[in-house]
Amino acid sequence: MPAGSWRHRLADAAEFIRRRAAGEYEVDESGFDPDFTSSVVMPAALALYRQWFRVRMQGLQNVPGSGAALIVANHSGVLPIDAVMLQAGIFDEHPGHRHLRLLGADLVYALPALSVLARKSGHVPAAPAEAEHLLRSGELVGVFPEGFKGIGKPFSERYRLQRFGRGGFAATAMKAGVPIIPCAIVGAEEIYPMIGNSEPIARLLGLPYFPVTPLFPWLGPVGAVPLPSNWIIEFCDPVPTDGFTADQQDDPGAVSELADKVKDTIQRKLDELLAERGPAFG
Repeated sequence: MPAGSWRHRLADAAEFIRRRAAGEYEVDESGFDPDFTSSVVMPAALALYRQWFRVRMQGLQNVPGSGAALIVANHSGVLPIDAVMLQAGIFDEHPGHRHLRLLGADLVYALPALSVLARKSGHVPAAPAEAEHLLRSGELVGVFPEGFKGIGKPFSERYRLQRFGRGGFAATAMKAGVPIIPCAIVGAEEIYPMIGNSEPIARLLGLPYFPVTPLFPWLGPVGAVPLPSNWIIEFCDPVPTDGFTADQQDDPGAVSELADKVKDTIQRKLDELLAERGPAFG
């Protein structure tokens, strides 16, 4: 049967149900369920990746086939869809079909249903201890240092990197001695062009921001459908960290210098990719 046929999909679904009923799957200490992720989450994410956003992924040779590395990417788009597309693209296109373990904001884990889904998909809270544990276990880890400042910025500031916190990701990579892989994502800025922020509603709902776009909330659920922009995701050359001494790992100046180097690399690549992509739609 062709891999994309409905019979093939039905057979895959039946096999997944059989494995679950028989208990033939494993979940790690953080709640990550590779079988659930591969069989349920990734097929749904890849439908968006391939058909809706038509993502082009470049520079995959810079992502190791095995062993630990920290992927550091820009963040945008109101909702963290860019994180899911990054995870899906690596799983689908990398020769090793690696699972990217993403570091997520505390808000994700404050919502019970979302927390369970995130953990099953391999996400963990964005805490240094969690990240260092995964890296020392040989995992591929992804982080978005801009956090809510990135995904919640106005459309007028698109593709301009926000503050990278205090460079905690750099300190974590230095202590684990793993390479940092700068990653630039173009396309997410246009899926929900944020032209305003309703702070009263955000405070009422306990959210960092409440987006106002040309379509949302005016068109209700229809306005929440992401626009089908053209995407490019590119991985830059790895930045080694295994040459830093123990003193440098705790030196704010050394940590900041490394974080700035990664940030500048991503910003330059974003500028290049914008020119390469051309129009966001069409």
